[in-house]
Amino acid sequence: MTRGKRLFDIVFSLYLMVFLAPVFAVVAWKVWRQGDGPVFYGSERMRAPDEAFTLWKFRTMASDPSDRGVTGGDKSRRITPLGRALRRRRLDELPQLWNVLRGDVSFVGPRPPLRRYVEMFPDLYAEVLRSRPGVTGLASLVFSPHEARILEACDTSEETELAYIRICVPRKAALDLLYQRHRSFWLDVRLISWTTAKFLPRAIRPRRKGNWV
Repeated sequence: MTRGKRLFDIVFSLYLMVFLAPVFAVVAWKVWRQGDGPVFYGSERMRAPDEAFTLWKFRTMASDPSDRGVTGGDKSRRITPLGRALRRRRLDELPQLWNVLRGDVSFVGPRPPLRRYVEMFPDLYAEVLRSRPGVTGLASLVFSPHEARILEACDTSEETELAYIRICVPRKAALDLLYQRHRSFWLDVRLISWTTAKFLPRAIRPRRKGNWV
């Protein structure tokens, strides 16, 4: 990661932590009021093929010690009503500002994968993770809606795992590598703007220009 990109991450994450502090406090209070688990959920993710870190989110699901792999239709009953609302607006990811400030992830890059998938596809992720993982990115914006539909249609953990491995991993990796070939400061700004626009009412969303940003 370049010095300019790292400086941007530090300054912008600090700004958002201050600006969004009221939202952060309200969400934390609502999650705490559910009273059936911790406010935050930490998940082991990989920022390099041999380097793990803890990615933080607001808890959106009932706890299950045997939980593993990605979330599909087989886990949907564990998502709380509040969790669904938070996921819809990606407010559950606000604690990742701490990960950005620490340097675990950047604002823009491939989503940090679980260790199990890095170990399944070491050559693929050796290429993908040449870019610092990010909170948002080209694959997150382009493919996430399709991924959600694919995985929500799965009724068992085995179906979810197979669909994720066969369909989602290669398609997301292709988009991550496309970003890697074209990455620049202004591309990052456009992807951040696209991410922000997704949370605005449709009537006031800015129009995107270009073919894929």
